[in-house]
Amino acid sequence: MQRFGDLEAAIMDAVWGAEEPLTVRAVLERLDRDPVPAFTTVQTVMNILHGKGWLDRRMDGRAYWYWATTGREDYVARLMRDALDESTDRSAALARFVDGMDVEEISELSERLAAARARQAADRGTEGGRG
Repeated sequence: MQRFGDLEAAIMDAVWGAEEPLTVRAVLERLDRDPVPAFTTVQTVMNILHGKGWLDRRMDGRAYWYWATTGREDYVARLMRDALDESTDRSAALARFVDGMDVEEISELSERLAAARARQAADRGTEGGRG
């Protein structure tokens, strides 16, 4: 998965920051860019993001209303998985990533790893009992 381009990222930031679906015009008003992109440019990029599965939409009158299909954290997690997949030594890449974390992040990661370990153990226990 490729990272978002600059305008794609700005559009997704606007959509992720909204509490309700947005029209192209509403997204354009939320963009803090100089120069301000044309309405048709934003519309085209939003159509592309829809085609890529990042945005969903519904027609209301003559305008589409858009919302994100996944959150910002899902996007970042995909980027991280893809970056890890690029490595020929996943353990070394993970080690370097963890080495750059602060104490709070390491604590959070430890908690998440313990929860994941427990889920996997429970899943294995459930699978083994189906015989």
